[in-house]
Amino acid sequence: MNTSTQRMVEQTIESIVQITNPYGSGSGFLINGLIITNSHVVSGLKEALISTKTLPKTLGSVIYDDPAYDIAFIRSPVPIEHKNPLILSESTVQDGDGVIAIGHPYGLNYSTTEGIVSKASRLQGEVEYIQFDAAINPGNSGGPLLNEAMEVIGVNTFIIQNSNNLGFALPAYTLKEALDQFLTLNKEGVIRCVSCKNLIHEPTIQNDYCPKCGTKLEVAKRRREGYKPSGIVALVEKILETLKINVALARRSQRSWRFELEKTRVDINYYDNGIIIGDSALCRIPQEKIEALYDYLLRENSVLERLQFSINENTVYLSYIIVDSSLTETLGTRAFQKLFDSAPHYQAYLIEHFNAPEPKFDEFE
Repeated sequence: MNTSTQRMVEQTIESIVQITNPYGSGSGFLINGLIITNSHVVSGLKEALISTKTLPKTLGSVIYDDPAYDIAFIRSPVPIEHKNPLILSESTVQDGDGVIAIGHPYGLNYSTTEGIVSKASRLQGEVEYIQFDAAINPGNSGGPLLNEAMEVIGVNTFIIQNSNNLGFALPAYTLKEALDQFLTLNKEGVIRCVSCKNLIHEPTIQNDYCPKCGTKLEVAKRRREGYKPSGIVALVEKILETLKINVALARRSQRSWRFELEKTRVDINYYDNGIIIGDSALCRIPQEKIEALYDYLLRENSVLERLQFSINENTVYLSYIIVDSSLTETLGTRAFQKLFDSAPHYQAYLIEHFNAPEPKFDEFE
């Protein structure tokens, strides 16, 4: 990455948003106080988990959902601090123009790639897109495509699978038109009909049909129904709520949760083989006192109930493991409560008594 590109990234990074919901994750960016992203990133839900460099994870409201052009607008419950606001470009995009894509592919925060515009206007269905060759991947969707003047020229929207860097961005002029229409309507809770292209205020929708043309509005149905966990997933979330965990903020996917307890991070995952594992990375293996540390962990494992210590590579974990068919609300509540109480205690003890380094966490969210 050259120096000018690095400077652009540093100046714009506070305007880049990470977006998560139970169905997946993506990117977004701030324009005029709103978070811009793709409709498919918000997955038809009324809320999405958002975070930036200056904003911890919080729930944002999806106030506009436009599946026709694959755009959505999210409003943060609090203002997001960003020193260098992004602006929509008004210049004409030309073949060969240099571009920069910023986003969160595969949950890797603030990844940046460079490339050029391969085709300034490429028609896909009824919509024109900018085709470019900067590498983007799942998770980049909804992030900005910038020109060399640090202006937004498009919204990174999709790629062609198994191609050599064929990315497509919705042009800034299409985004601006949608944004202007939405602001003119001066209402929140708005969707665009994929058939007649009219903007529809949700309270005017009956039985999920467009009041203008009568087309069935799938996005209206999804927004009305929302996300409803079932089975073991619902039971896990009920247990977490009983233990005062904010499930909406902890939810990483339909079967994965993460949250902080004091200085300790807890991960809960429900795997396809029916195993549920709640664990906390406590520390790394120290270079000294290793034998004494092992002896301590083995002694504790012999007396611990429900919980157990384990070592993966060089990290010590405290875990609760159970098969889904054995999980009950009473058993799960007691076991997870013990994990939540014990993990911070053991982490502090291991760091203090064995000089164990604190755990390192990867960038995947």
